Amino acid sequence: MGILNVTPDSFSDGGLWLDPRAAVEHGLAMLAAGADLLDLGAESTRPGGGVYGPGAEEVPAARELERLLPVLRQLRAATDAPLSVDTRKAEVAEIALSEGADLINDVSALEDPGMAALVARRGCPVILMHSRGELATMQRGIGFADPAAEVAAELAEAAARAMAAGIAREAIILDPGIGFGKTAEHNLDLLRRLDELVGLGYPVVVGASRKSFLAAVVDAPPAGRLAGSLAAAAWAAHHGAALLRVHDVAETRQFLAVWGAIERAGAAA
Repeated sequence: MGILNVTPDSFSDGGLWLDPRAAVEHGLAMLAAGADLLDLGAESTRPGGGVYGPGAEEVPAARELERLLPVLRQLRAATDAPLSVDTRKAEVAEIALSEGADLINDVSALEDPGMAALVARRGCPVILMHSRGELATMQRGIGFADPAAEVAAELAEAAARAMAAGIAREAIILDPGIGFGKTAEHNLDLLRRLDELVGLGYPVVVGASRKSFLAAVVDAPPAGRLAGSLAAAAWAAHHGAALLRVHDVAETRQFLAVWGAIERAGAAA
């Protein structure tokens, strides 16, 4: 899943793809490099209270759509690849689906009262991401007794709420929410025990690309975290993740291709 942020303030690539033409070209380049689908975001959800200070400001739906729609429309005209829209707002999701989006990536796990009904009515897949607290403050006062078990339990509850609202089980994808209301140690533990989340029986997406927890292991700015991102992607893929949400598509594809070739060679022997 190639990340395409059409925002001025995303933590890694904010401002790079604000021009719709540049965004579309980058999206198509990621598909050519091996992305199976694209995830378009027009509102940064950079969490506050930690390394990112106050975090990202909430964007009105009209502004989010103003950034999103020119890119979504052009990509939809240019490719049949699945297009995901990263939004917390039912109003944005409804228009995006009408304009050709295929799935919704909701970091709030259906917090907007209208989102569950919309997804159920449209019958589209939805990603439910784990987080605790408000975006502006979620990196303060973080508390887990058992991060992996608690995240799995809370996502199972979110999936149950989604199904109670009429969303089909097979439409639900879970995301442990790496970096959202969690310390670096929590994020590492979530990856180490990813099997527990996969064991719930839903497809799991992991978005660890360039995130700040990597710098707690090897100090580097976001653009310098490729090697760490590849390590996290390889671990997640090896432990059952169905989707990897990444900035560096070509590099991740190559890394996983070689990893897989080694595994198959060993199995054949």
